[in-house]
Amino acid sequence: MLDKSYLSGLERQSSGNYSEAEIARFDSFAEAWWDPNGAYKRVLDFNAMRWSVIEKWVLNHFNRERDLSGLSVLDIGCGGGLLCEPFARLGAAVTGIDASEMSVEVAKRHALKSALDINYQHCLSGVLVEQQQQFDIVINTEVIEHVPDQAGLAQECCELLKPGGALVMGTLNRTIKSFAFAIVGAEYVLKLLPKGTHEWRYFVKPSELTQWLNESKLEVSEQVGVAFNPVTKRWRETQDMSVNYLLLATKREN
Repeated sequence: MLDKSYLSGLERQSSGNYSEAEIARFDSFAEAWWDPNGAYKRVLDFNAMRWSVIEKWVLNHFNRERDLSGLSVLDIGCGGGLLCEPFARLGAAVTGIDASEMSVEVAKRHALKSALDINYQHCLSGVLVEQQQQFDIVINTEVIEHVPDQAGLAQECCELLKPGGALVMGTLNRTIKSFAFAIVGAEYVLKLLPKGTHEWRYFVKPSELTQWLNESKLEVSEQVGVAFNPVTKRWRETQDMSVNYLLLATKREN
C-alpha cells in the first residue's frame, strides 16, 4: 500500500491538484536528484541545456546581464532544486515548492552545502495563490504532465506572476513521436529516466498550453524544442517541438 504519511501536509491544503502515485514515484528517486551516476544522471545534462535557454530568455526579458538582483523567482515543482540554484547564483530571491516532501528536503540539504539561500517549501501552488503572492519570474517545467488538472495549474502559474513578469513552462508534446522517444526510448531503451516516469495521455500539446495561458491574458513570446542525440548523448535546442519543448510567456503591465 501507498504510505500516505508524507501527504499529511498536502491534505490540509485547499488545492488537491496532485497525484499520490506521482508523488510516491518521485519520492522513491528523490535522493538521486544531484547524483551524476544515479537515476537522474541524464536529467542533469538535460537541466544544463534547459537552463541555458531559460537564462537567456529571462535575462533578455528583464534586460539584464547575468544579474537578477532585486527580482523574485518561484519554481513550481522544484524537485531537488536543479533550477533554483542557478537562479540564486544570479542574485534572485528564490522560492522553490514541491509536492514531494522528500525532494524538498534533498533540495534544502544541497542548497546548504552550496551556501545558497533558497526558500524551499513543501506545498502546492494553490496555497501561494490563496496568499496572493506574486513573483517576477515563475518556472514550471516537467510538472504539468504529472497533475490531474492541467489547465488549473497553468492558471495558477499565471496568477502567481507579477504584471510585466516572465513565465517559463516546459513539458512533453502529445504526439506519436513523443511516445516513441520520451517513453519507449528514454525509459525502456536508453534508460535516461526511471521506468514509469511518464504517461503519454497526460502530455500537453503546445496549442493547448498556449490557449490556457492566453485565457489568463498571457502572451507566448518564445518557444523552442529540446532534443536528445542518442549517439553523442547530448541535449540541444531545436525547432522541432514534437517531443520536449519550452515556452516563455509574458504578462502585460495592465
